[in-house]
Amino acid sequence: MLILSSPSGAGKTTIARKLLESHHNLQMSVSATTRPIRPGEINGRDYHFVDRPTFDTMVHDNAFLEYAEVFGNCYGTPRAHIMEGLDAGCDYLFDIDWQGAQQLYQRAGADVVRVFLLPPGIDVLENRLRSRGTDSEEIISGRMDRARAEISHWDGYDYVVINDDIERCFEKVRTILDAERMRRSRQTGLVDFVRGLTAPDAV
Repeated sequence: MLILSSPSGAGKTTIARKLLESHHNLQMSVSATTRPIRPGEINGRDYHFVDRPTFDTMVHDNAFLEYAEVFGNCYGTPRAHIMEGLDAGCDYLFDIDWQGAQQLYQRAGADVVRVFLLPPGIDVLENRLRSRGTDSEEIISGRMDRARAEISHWDGYDYVVINDDIERCFEKVRTILDAERMRRSRQTGLVDFVRGLTAPDAV
């Protein structure tokens, strides 16, 4: 489970898209949410859209690996789907904040790799948010406050990458993913393979 976190505007969405395009057995984790579906979104692809009572029942039944309430809407990662995928040899990419990362690590630490993306400067981050041309001054100010709060938790991650160049940043994150996949504990079938090599009757 590869967690990719960053403040808004630091390039996380672009890096995530490039990772999914370059790694065939890496899938995006699809969260459940209580927020309304937006035009163009597809239930089951973008989110699993559920009502609040259903979400609360899932929380009660320990059906989430992590969950949080953000701006009045709830988001959570369904446990069963992810665990089935991991058992089948799939890896999952998580676009979650530091609180979700902390919960996920507490529940499944051995399977979790945490990567935090930093902007090259706080002014660059603000310029990126303004260049989108979609948000009011009030929203941008709120996003900047939230960004500073997010950045303050950088030391809760295994890897920190400064995104001063999108291609360089992508290569670094891809290298992290490839290296973590090579860890002995994550190579499925390795134990049986080595036993075969060291068996007395091996030729």
